[in-house]
Amino acid sequence: MRHVDLCSGIGGFALGFEWAELSKPVLFCDIEPWSREILRKHWPDVPIADDVKELANDPDGLVPDCDILTAGYPCQPFSLAGERRGTEDDRHIWPFILAIVQAKRPAWCVFENVYGHVSMGLDEVLSDLEGEGYAARPFIVPACAADAPHRRDRVWIIARNVGDTRRASSKSRGDIKAREKAIRSAATSHHKRSGKDVAHTSRLHSDGSGEHSQQGQRQEPQSGDSSCSDNVADTDSKRWKGQWSKRHDAKQTGLCGREAQRKTHFWLAEPAVGRVANGIPRRVDRLRGLGNAIVPQIAMRIGETIKQCETRP
Repeated sequence: MRHVDLCSGIGGFALGFEWAELSKPVLFCDIEPWSREILRKHWPDVPIADDVKELANDPDGLVPDCDILTAGYPCQPFSLAGERRGTEDDRHIWPFILAIVQAKRPAWCVFENVYGHVSMGLDEVLSDLEGEGYAARPFIVPACAADAPHRRDRVWIIARNVGDTRRASSKSRGDIKAREKAIRSAATSHHKRSGKDVAHTSRLHSDGSGEHSQQGQRQEPQSGDSSCSDNVADTDSKRWKGQWSKRHDAKQTGLCGREAQRKTHFWLAEPAVGRVANGIPRRVDRLRGLGNAIVPQIAMRIGETIKQCETRP
C-alpha cells in the first residue's frame, strides 16, 4: 500500500508498517529539521515536506495518491501537561489534516495522540471523519501493551473509508460487509473467551480477579499469568526476566536492531540517559524526538490487522 505519513517525527508509523509488510512511504512531512534529517537517513528516496499547512493548501498538487494516511498530530493543544487551549492553540492543525483526507480519500487513516485528547478534541475528530464517510474508532493502547517498561497511554484512531468503496482497495461492497461481519464476530468471540480488558492494566474487576480485590486486598499474581498488571510494570518479575532472556538470546544468535525487534517482538535493552551528560551529540534533539515519537511496535500490530482485513477473502 502507498503510505503518506504526516507529522512523521522520526518515522514510527513507517517503521511499524514496514515490519508488518503493509506499506511503503511515499511522502513524509515534519516541521522539525532534526526529524527530517533522521527520515532522510533511513528513507533516502522518499520526499519530505516540512509543513502540513502548506500541503493542505494544495493537496492535489503536493500530496500523492495514497491507500493509507497517518499522523501523530501535535498533542500540545490537548495534553494534560499543558494549558489545554484546544482550537485556540496555534499548534492545532487537525483542520489541515482533515483537508488532506478530504482531497486524497485514502482507504485507511490512523492517527495517534495523548490521553488528554479523549476529554478535549477527540469528539470533533471522530465527527469530522464520520462526515467524510469514514468509520472511525479510538483505542487507548499504552506502550506497556507492546511490552515496553513504561505505561505511556495514547489514543489511536483507526478510520476506514466506507463511503467510497472504490478506494477501499477496489473491493466490492459485499466483500467489505462480509469482512466487517467476520471481524465483529471474531472480536465478540475473543472478548467472551478473555473476559478481561487487557489494555487497562489497572482496571478493578467486579469479581476481584484484577490487580486488587473488592476489599482492596492486593492479589498475588498466578504463576505464568502474563495478563497481570504486576508483570507489566515490575521489571523484577519473572515475565520481564523471561523477556530479557529472549532478547539476549536474539542478540547472541545474530539478530539486532530492527530485525531483532520485528522477529522477537521484544524491546532491546535501553541505555540510561542521565540529566547531565557529556559527549552525546544532539542530545536535546534526540530526547525531543523520542518524546514525540509513537511506539512502532503498536503501529506494527495495527498494520498487521489492516493487512488481514485487506487480504481476507
